[in-house]
Amino acid sequence: MKVRAYPNYKPSGVEWLGKVPEHWEAKRLKYSASINDEALPDTTKPDLDLSYVDISSVDAIRGIVAIEEMTFEQAPSRARRIVRDGDTIVSTVRTYLKAIVPIRAPRKNMIVSTGFAVIRPRRIRPEFMSYAVREAGFVDTIVALSVGVSYPAVNASDIGMIPVPLPPVDEQRVIADFLDRETAKIDTLVAKKRTLIERLKEKRTALIARTVTRGLPPVVARAAGLDPHPRLKPSGIDWLGDMPEHWLVKPLRYVGEAIIGLTFDPSDVADQGDGVLVLRASNVSDGRIILEDNVFVKTVVPQKLITRAGDILICSRSGSRALIGKNARLDERSAGLSFGVFMTVFRSPSNDYLFYLFNSPLFDYQSGAFLTSTINQLTIGNLYSFKVPIPPPDEQTAIATYLARETARIDHMVAKVGTAIERLQEYRTALITAAVTGKIDVRGAIA
Repeated sequence: MKVRAYPNYKPSGVEWLGKVPEHWEAKRLKYSASINDEALPDTTKPDLDLSYVDISSVDAIRGIVAIEEMTFEQAPSRARRIVRDGDTIVSTVRTYLKAIVPIRAPRKNMIVSTGFAVIRPRRIRPEFMSYAVREAGFVDTIVALSVGVSYPAVNASDIGMIPVPLPPVDEQRVIADFLDRETAKIDTLVAKKRTLIERLKEKRTALIARTVTRGLPPVVARAAGLDPHPRLKPSGIDWLGDMPEHWLVKPLRYVGEAIIGLTFDPSDVADQGDGVLVLRASNVSDGRIILEDNVFVKTVVPQKLITRAGDILICSRSGSRALIGKNARLDERSAGLSFGVFMTVFRSPSNDYLFYLFNSPLFDYQSGAFLTSTINQLTIGNLYSFKVPIPPPDEQTAIATYLARETARIDHMVAKVGTAIERLQEYRTALITAAVTGKIDVRGAIA
């Protein structure tokens, strides 16, 4: 792709925008577009069918990823903003998520949350406008204008005051066409890499499931001094099937101890340094503890509820059924903390092996009987009733060592692909900024 700079530039008068091509202008968005023109009134018919888009349904790169079908009387009170073809929606809450998406050929009666500002083009081409409000400087200005720490928000009127670059109308079309073409190429590459990540994760899950139910591959077993071809026997468990003859099946109550987490009041929450860090589901990611978005409490924590290295922290209650069973193994860095009431710690001499068992389909197969459409909770009694395959201790160690090595290889590949995705997305953002602000002249660009 060959692009060049414009021959002549002039100051835009906007600090973050810098210079723009000599024949361009820079004006506040409100002079080119209107904001929040239409909303559903309270007198709307209760049985009106809506296609609703919430803040959580929008991804900065992939656009609208989920639409909920409902009637007006079923809809939340925030389901009010009417959108039309050519609009662009800009999140005015949790602005750090940068949830900005163009609306193209929307479904009938598409409604978005009042947490969005609906930008409607008036004196600007809709395709160009959608890129102009996704340009890095514009988005950074929205974030800078936001007020609030945990839930930053900006007024829709403030968005209208932010300047946007304005090429001639014909040039707006050329720039938008160029960006449509080039971002589509990038998005295709990103989609392929996301698919690769999903396949790697599926391979990881299958590897764990195969090993904790059938044992080590023959070559690995032989190297560890174990029988490479053990005889199998029926386990008596539907999800498990046959297992090595010398393994046992035990309820978890006979394998270790489950400990439910700390109950505390909102008034117990303290500033960092004034209390004990309490681990929650948000601290569990991909089998590891991440110390971000932390909560501290000033409650006296019983010694039993202080974590130890090697503990397995399990999400046992959540608004999302998919999170039940989400778990992580604690290391020295996450030891000495506490954990909340919606979490359970499992403590056992077999935890190195059990960690991989807990990341097999175990929870998917055995927790279903205890979860309903209204209760997403895995009690200690339920957990203790889980029947699990237990190899001899030396085989447990060999399995844990093998899976640690092999899953680390897969995790490394996933990380490399993830880094490639990040770089593609950074390039995508930079390309939009360069084209929309006139840093490159795409009028004669050769694909």
